[in-house]
Order: sequence, then C-alpha cells, then structure tokens
Amino acid sequence: MIRRVLFLALTALVALVFFYISRFWNFRWWDRDGLFGIEALRPQGGLLARWLRGTDAAPFELLIWVVALFLSLTLLQKIFDLLTPQPKDDDHD
Repeated sequence: MIRRVLFLALTALVALVFFYISRFWNFRWWDRDGLFGIEALRPQGGLLARWLRGTDAAPFELLIWVVALFLSLTLLQKIFDLLTPQPKDDDHD
C-alpha cells in the first residue's frame, strides 16, 4: 500500500513538472528571479517554448511536450511493474 502511494506521488510530481514546463502553467508561486534563484525556472512556466524559441523545432512545441509526457509516464509504469510483484493466481480449476 505504501509503495502504491509513493508511486502515485511520484507520478503526480512528474505530471506537475511537465505541467510547469508546458505553456498551460499560469500560476506565479515564486519571485521573478526564478525557482531557487535559477533564472531559467521563471514563474510563468512555458519553459519548453522558451527553450525552443529560435530553433526549427519551435512550431512543434506542443507535440514535443505531449510525446515527452507520454514517454515519461510509460517509463514510470514500466518501473512500477518491475518493482511491484504480480498477485499469484490461486485458482486451480
């Protein structure tokens, strides 16, 4: 049970990080100097668009974000499956 709660918390944290990186973040929870004083982590979010600005990949920012989120959550599911034993089937029909 504790393992499941930890994995759910980890998944929620990953989802929050991706939400912050996306263009959909609209909260301003820290100063303009950036999170922990790191200027690249500005409070407005939208980091992926900022990082891709001026590159050939800039028009595909949303697609890159969705693919990265899908791959990260798939990886988390694989790790969860490896670390969680499957219940034994005791049905001997």
